[in-house]
Amino acid sequence: MKPTRRGAAVSGQPSPQPSPIGRGSRSEAAAGRATRLPDDFSPLPPGEEPGVREAAENLGETWFARRGWQPFAFQRDVWQAVQNGESGLLHATTGSGKTYAVWLGALDRFAFVGAGLPAKKPQAPVKPSDKPAPLSVLWITPMRALAADTTRALQAPLDDLGIAWSVGLRTGDTGSAERARQSRRLPSALITTPESLTLLLTRADARQAFGSLRMLVVDEWHELLGNKRGVQLQLALARLRRWIPELIVWGLSATLGNQSHALDVLLHPGRGRLIQGRIDKALKVDSLLPPSLERFPWAGHLGLRMLPQVVEEIESAATSLVFTNTRSQSELWYQAILDARPDWAGLIALHHGSLAREVRDWVELGLKQGALKAVVCTSSLDLGVDFLPVERVLQIGSPKGVARLMQRAGRSGHAPGRTSRVTLVPTHSLEVIEAAAAQVAVAERRIEARSAPQRPLDVLVQHLVSMALGGGFRPEELFAEVRQAWSYRQLDDDQWQWALAFVRHGGHSLTAYPDYQRVEPDQTGLWKVPSKRVALRHRMSIGTIVSDASLTVKFWARGGTGRSLGSVEEGFIARLRPGDNFLFAGRLLELVRVENMTVYVNRASGRKAAVPRWNGGRMPLSSELADAVVEQLGAAARGRFDSQEMRLVQPLLQVQMNWSALPSETTLLAEVLKSREGWHLFLYPFAGRHVHLGLASLLAWRMGQRQPLTFSLAVNDYGLELLSATEVDWLQGLTPALFDTGNLLHDVLASLNAGELARRRFREIARIAGLVFSGYPGAQKSARQLQASSGLFFDVFRQYDPANLLLTQAEEEVLRQELDVERLEQTLTRLQQRRLDVHQVKRTTPLAFPLMVERFRESLTSEKLADRIRRMVAELDKAAGPGGYQPERNAAIAVEKETGPKRKPRPRKDGTPRPRKAKPGIE
Repeated sequence: MKPTRRGAAVSGQPSPQPSPIGRGSRSEAAAGRATRLPDDFSPLPPGEEPGVREAAENLGETWFARRGWQPFAFQRDVWQAVQNGESGLLHATTGSGKTYAVWLGALDRFAFVGAGLPAKKPQAPVKPSDKPAPLSVLWITPMRALAADTTRALQAPLDDLGIAWSVGLRTGDTGSAERARQSRRLPSALITTPESLTLLLTRADARQAFGSLRMLVVDEWHELLGNKRGVQLQLALARLRRWIPELIVWGLSATLGNQSHALDVLLHPGRGRLIQGRIDKALKVDSLLPPSLERFPWAGHLGLRMLPQVVEEIESAATSLVFTNTRSQSELWYQAILDARPDWAGLIALHHGSLAREVRDWVELGLKQGALKAVVCTSSLDLGVDFLPVERVLQIGSPKGVARLMQRAGRSGHAPGRTSRVTLVPTHSLEVIEAAAAQVAVAERRIEARSAPQRPLDVLVQHLVSMALGGGFRPEELFAEVRQAWSYRQLDDDQWQWALAFVRHGGHSLTAYPDYQRVEPDQTGLWKVPSKRVALRHRMSIGTIVSDASLTVKFWARGGTGRSLGSVEEGFIARLRPGDNFLFAGRLLELVRVENMTVYVNRASGRKAAVPRWNGGRMPLSSELADAVVEQLGAAARGRFDSQEMRLVQPLLQVQMNWSALPSETTLLAEVLKSREGWHLFLYPFAGRHVHLGLASLLAWRMGQRQPLTFSLAVNDYGLELLSATEVDWLQGLTPALFDTGNLLHDVLASLNAGELARRRFREIARIAGLVFSGYPGAQKSARQLQASSGLFFDVFRQYDPANLLLTQAEEEVLRQELDVERLEQTLTRLQQRRLDVHQVKRTTPLAFPLMVERFRESLTSEKLADRIRRMVAELDKAAGPGGYQPERNAAIAVEKETGPKRKPRPRKDGTPRPRKAKPGIE
């Protein structure tokens, strides 16, 4: 009988049988402190070896049969692997049953009731008086939003099979009463985050508390792999493996392009199984297209013109998710949909990470129950929360990556056998080409790779203090342990000694300050934290997530008892005055006052409002999606317009070919233009915004070495613009030497204000390393205070401790993360292999126009920018001839700029106005 939530399965090829995963010898484990297990801990029954039980006795088979489900082959593979004591990585599509593959495997191996008898037969319901099993499974989730959903999923088999296990949550949202209960006894299965796991490891009795642990599961491993949170988890895993050499570790993942690397990082230095959960699951990607398009586009020019079609699509489905790439965009689209359909009030909702937890919980519950017609959301609903009623997913704007698009598509049809469908809604003409490219990339599964960071020393410094709190450490033992984490496998003795000196006395430049003498060895050589104050501050600061200071938004009421709506970043509120309006949580609000890191508001109506902006909103185009876009353009250059998307954008591309040319897989298009502003170079590498910023700066600097020149820069995901007010002979200047990879690191650093970039980056590093304390609850420091404090440390280190490795790390992170220098080098190598196709154009082409608009944004107000765009588009459309988009008379021009009121300058003490400081241009 086919299950209602399962479909036909096609198993992957069996993996080669690996050798058992080595976690260190028993003699090494015995050398450490003896572990006292809980009194009620039961090992496997005497004489019972794992892997020899009959399949019919398998708990997974039993529970699936009760529900009328048929297990997939990959689920049986995982159950058997866990029975054999193997670790591994399960990679399967969203909604295919990964959770029950590992959870039922864990129950089958470790769950016992009564006097150590396996729970293979139906049991009576567990009585409240039954004492649950001790901690056996740790379930790591990257997001607190997933924790409640995971709890419900894990609890279902326990209830049905009568297994005396408890499931608990430990996240930043866990209440003090529950934390107190867990301090006395941890649940049988604990769902937690990397930060909360590290916090648990700071307990003095951590080794005893985790003594009964047998298995650890990392959910959504692909979300942790490429960042410092994943590194923090690697270090925690290294500690648990030293304590429990036989610990079984499994990662769950979807949409990963480099699965073998993900497996290596998770299980280093051991080996394990990579199990592919291949199932027949349809994934449909289509587009919502306007009847016609502008031939001269700019970012966001479609604005809300697609709103009627989006509303129509929402109407046609029972429940839809409308994804946006930024929280600001989600606020705008939610309000626009509600204005278009006021009868949907109460049936549509808003969900993003800055809303209050109660609001997010209400929205998630409404989705599960099918009570909501639509939810406008961001990446806060990307990951594995199970919303079965969702039928449609709409993506506003470019998804920027193949993996992200597939992840979001999987929110619909979130069960085996059901079709997942995502509809792309372009926000400008060139995104129509991206939509066509995305369909090809998804069909061919060109999924982006993710790589783990290398030796982040700020995370290591934080870990040293955490381990000193968790019972103390001996340097030689901890050094060997830390090197078991993949990211620190090449950590050398000099770096280790520097880290020890840094936590002991702050390095060479901070020895005189007691606050930075955080860890000291005792008489036996055990390194501990002697100060209770330092211990408290460290526990409050554990984690690697660093964001701008945020303020809580509350309705105004006497005594500050108004309802909380969420949080906004301090930098946005600093621009507003009492009485100004802004849009937040789907409401038009009026600012009343700001006090003690709280923004008090009242409801407002009618007037123009600002929209909060959060940092991190602009994501670069991935290499995989960019390559697919270039392939579509290359096909168009050869006269092929195979999809409806490409046929729609054909008038734009035809103008581009008439005035210049199209990029292709074998050519690098360059356009040279002389205008009233100066001498322009437009270049189209299609390598993403971050790479183009570094490339534009590099080319400008190298050109400046030949003759004294000053350039203005503009970049987007498709290309870059260099503009010089003095004459530049671009036809002669575009030589292969400009794209040489030799001395790349030196030239990139010389071409940018690298010191200022590193200073800004150092704020995050200083916070993670414990140099800067963000404040106690209710008395948090402002972003300006934190930046000033970290900047002071940066200057002190540069002057008095230039060999400080945190300075080196700041420069490396600027190059790797902000400028993506590795991808820049790969781009330069590819460009050298392409034929340079230079065109001297008479006017701005369709590909160049959005770059010019990007540059105008830096110096023009929204109103002036809109006027400039309207005038330029009219001139260019006239030159291009008939066939362009004809907007309605007096139609508004959509520009992506903040529209809130500008903060008035403070007067001098004598009442005269202060002079405005001129904003520096991008030069």
